[in-house]
Amino acid sequence: MIEADVLLDDEQRKLSQVVRDFADSVVAPAAYRYDTERRLPMEIIAQMGELGLFGLPFPREIGGQGKDYVSLCLAVEALARVDQSIAVTLEAGVGLGIVPIYRHGSREQQERWLPDLLAGRALAAFGLTEADAGSDAGGTRTTARLDGDEWVIDGSKQFITNSGTPITSLVTITAVTGEHVSQDGEVRKELSSIIVPAGTPGLEVGPSYDKVGWHTSDTHPLTLTDVRVPEGNLLGERGRGYANFLRALDEGRIAFAALATGAAQGCLEEALRYAKERVVFGRSIGENQHVAFTLARMQARVHTARLAWLDAAHKLVAGKPFKAEASVAKLVGGEAAMANARDASQIFGGYGFLNENPVARHYRDAKVLEVGEGTTEVQLMIIARSLGLDG
Repeated sequence: MIEADVLLDDEQRKLSQVVRDFADSVVAPAAYRYDTERRLPMEIIAQMGELGLFGLPFPREIGGQGKDYVSLCLAVEALARVDQSIAVTLEAGVGLGIVPIYRHGSREQQERWLPDLLAGRALAAFGLTEADAGSDAGGTRTTARLDGDEWVIDGSKQFITNSGTPITSLVTITAVTGEHVSQDGEVRKELSSIIVPAGTPGLEVGPSYDKVGWHTSDTHPLTLTDVRVPEGNLLGERGRGYANFLRALDEGRIAFAALATGAAQGCLEEALRYAKERVVFGRSIGENQHVAFTLARMQARVHTARLAWLDAAHKLVAGKPFKAEASVAKLVGGEAAMANARDASQIFGGYGFLNENPVARHYRDAKVLEVGEGTTEVQLMIIARSLGLDG
């Protein structure tokens, strides 16, 4: 198959192979069982922690692995080949859980939370989305007010990944903490980020969602009723909660694109293997031009998606603007995963309709790749704006 090794250094190639081997030997054999049980396998998460995957893009001096963001994305892609739920647990655990604490946390907050998070002994979540707020942060209704030296938080959040696992240690939530007047005179909500430790009285983790896919991924609604946390749990500057999150969201789209690329790659590998093995009318179905051309298109999608996320990731690491490139990668990757899942299922025929088949799981899982971390329409809007178009 076509590879993109020329864009990787020796350490990155080695890491990619190590995670790929782990995915094939540990994750893949258990994927169907945990998918049907709809349960996050904590023993696999623990092994990922032992491999250092949660600490990949963070400095060694704070307990990380001293790698870069490209390395994290390579790990996410390798895992997503066999199980998107496991891959997104890593992607969200780092991008939405650890990064905000690392980037905006006080020394006290970092010393308290980072050691376990970087080692994979704990997971953190980020509570942004609400019924009327996601892409439109102005719709946020969760509020936080100061009462003496405590924040009192009331509201609810939806679709929060890693929020209800046995090792979830905290949820960082966005809340309206006041109002401010913008330069154009418009009164706008002041949004801040606040750390809410797991188990805080008033923080209720709702039942896990009955999702179409990503059955193993831990996803819950949250309700906050008169939740009280110390004033020092404010993460970063007051009023900068959403602005600070935007950077993490842009970065997350690159990792999400890598996840989508891994899913597209997994579909290609499964379909190619089956096309060579399945014999009909005396020859393998891969010898039929239609099937061969379908597989060729699947390979083209994978290669294009991989180049897109690598380009965005390398720009991020180099300190260059990457917002539009991240959206391109997320758009291309999500569409590649959906198209390859559809084509792989078709090549398998009836066997592609059985849940025990990995391509069937990819088919169910892939749809959210066009929704999560910003919908396809949001990516198109960002790309259009980068072209100077505001329509």
